[in-house]
Amino acid sequence: MEEPAPDPVAVAARRRPETPALIAGDLVVSWAELDTRVSTAARWVASRTAPGDRVAILLGNTVDFAVAYFGILRAGRVAVPLNPGYTADELDYALADSGAVETLSRVPLEDVDARVALPEVRARDLAVLLYTSGTSGRPKGAMLTHAALAANHDQLSRIEPPVVGPEDVVLLAVPFFHAYGLNTGLGTVAHHAATGVLVERFDAAATLELITEHRVTVTVGVPGMYQAWTAAAGAGSALSGLRTAVCGAAPLEPRVAARFRALTGKSILIGYGLTESAPVLTTTAVSDRDKSGSIGRPLPGVELLLRSRGGAELWRDGTASIEEDPAELDLAVAVSAGTDPGEIVVRGPNLFSGYWPDGSGGPDAEGWWPTGDIAYADGDGDLVLVDRIGELILVNGFNVYPAEIERVLDGHPGVAAAAVVAVPDPQSGQRPHAYVAPAGDPPPGVTELQVHCAARLARFKLPTIELVPELPRSATGKIRKRELP
Repeated sequence: MEEPAPDPVAVAARRRPETPALIAGDLVVSWAELDTRVSTAARWVASRTAPGDRVAILLGNTVDFAVAYFGILRAGRVAVPLNPGYTADELDYALADSGAVETLSRVPLEDVDARVALPEVRARDLAVLLYTSGTSGRPKGAMLTHAALAANHDQLSRIEPPVVGPEDVVLLAVPFFHAYGLNTGLGTVAHHAATGVLVERFDAAATLELITEHRVTVTVGVPGMYQAWTAAAGAGSALSGLRTAVCGAAPLEPRVAARFRALTGKSILIGYGLTESAPVLTTTAVSDRDKSGSIGRPLPGVELLLRSRGGAELWRDGTASIEEDPAELDLAVAVSAGTDPGEIVVRGPNLFSGYWPDGSGGPDAEGWWPTGDIAYADGDGDLVLVDRIGELILVNGFNVYPAEIERVLDGHPGVAAAAVVAVPDPQSGQRPHAYVAPAGDPPPGVTELQVHCAARLARFKLPTIELVPELPRSATGKIRKRELP
């Protein structure tokens, strides 16, 4: 007999029916009430679509989104959460590519026949298509099953002390159309039958007020949120009641982590993952919670190894590395006590089933999937993220990692943000070019930044520098390098 799909809202309603599930402004919805609304939405969807049909959701972080999302899953259909801020072209592409038969921009209020039967949904059934931003070209739909979504919660739940529990009040400000906001945020709240406080549009002062008003104990955030909070008036008082602060989706600057620790006496837990892994793969919650610059270690139940360009295994879940030719050392970072950088390759029940519609690009026959991200294990056995393979710059045949240069530039007090890309060079083949958004009064000039880099980087890594007013970012704060001029 096939395993049925988990239904976290139904389970939460049985466990804690009167507990607030979601808070949105003055609206408070209990788990029992949310369960009823989800069943109504499920019957509405089932009456208009066939099992396996894709149903798009074009909503912000609202109760309606939660009702629509969980309703689609309960109906045995496939949810396709899309960014409400998409341009018409982006929206048309995602709808056409997914073959969505319905688009929900609100939850229908019309009467629904209670006799509409809901199907038996299986754990291996496709639950959601999440469109990844990618580094070039059109986004691809990552196929995640009910089992994959649930597996990531089970993996996170095995961490001690717990990151989230049933008594927690969780701030849900990361967009639900993103895997991090959808499953690590909304999905975690449902999994634990906790309480979620919804935020449609992030504002530092307004969210600090919400944290105080609702006695929020867990924040699920991105670097820009923590940067804004630590610079806001009264942040220390508002954040003092937090039990857990989680950050993901993009690297967190050590100076922001240090300011947060100084204000609250607590450390921000750093996570690493991808849409394709539902999404969390590693976290400092299973290693050193006070360590800056690391992405921690794999979650319980996630297998992870680092692989060299030639296919050699460098490191596996904290085990010893294989010695490589020193000439292949890629990164001028003190990693002599750890491993050379290698591609992160993972295996686990939380992995996706490939890209829509044919499952291409998914895990291999043994379940391993190469992430395209490069990391090394330091002397403590903690992982340090280096860069994306596709962003590697080859200067006269030598590997240059943009993230290393970006870290140097970000270390200058007059730099608000930096992004480094490869540009053609007639002598060296490629060279690094840095787009820098300056800060301060007066802001630094190009010469000052070049001198700063020259003192910290090998000559072949020195970038040309271009000052820009700001850098293009995604909804989760990640810099969109493909949109740079």
